[in-house]
Amino acid sequence: MERLWTPWRMAFIEQEADGAAASPDCFLCVKPAEGPARDRENLILFRGQRAYALLNLYPYNSGHVMVAPYVHQGDLTALAEADATELFALVRATVAVVRDTYRPEGFNVGMNLGQVAGAGVPGHLHVHVVPRWGGDTNFMPVLGDTKVMPESLAQTYDRLRPRFDALRAMSS
Repeated sequence: MERLWTPWRMAFIEQEADGAAASPDCFLCVKPAEGPARDRENLILFRGQRAYALLNLYPYNSGHVMVAPYVHQGDLTALAEADATELFALVRATVAVVRDTYRPEGFNVGMNLGQVAGAGVPGHLHVHVVPRWGGDTNFMPVLGDTKVMPESLAQTYDRLRPRFDALRAMSS
């Protein structure tokens, strides 16, 4: 088996799953706390009252969005009902926005709960919304160990942000 080395991800893997207190080492806590003026830089697409949506810095496909509660909580069963309700309402809205923008043939939507389940940030719940197309796993990642991304994160942000802004306007 060939290995793909991604040493820049070690910072995420080494984080502690330490309950509901905000963590100064957790990017899912730090980024929204930096304020709306830095949303573009932090790839934050939408801010709700209890949850927010942001682009994945290491996307599987263009349009890969993560939805997270503001609260630093790694245990889904301990998440407050109001946080869980808004989190999953925003996941549904995110699927609709990405579907309308990118027209994928399908989606992977999911969470990895706990480090052994693959959570890169086990202390802070987040849901991945990944658009999928037939052939998006083609010979390049399979044989060439290279993922070809057709647009930059800035381009993805610029495509999605206006649609999330429209969503914000409708919910106001």
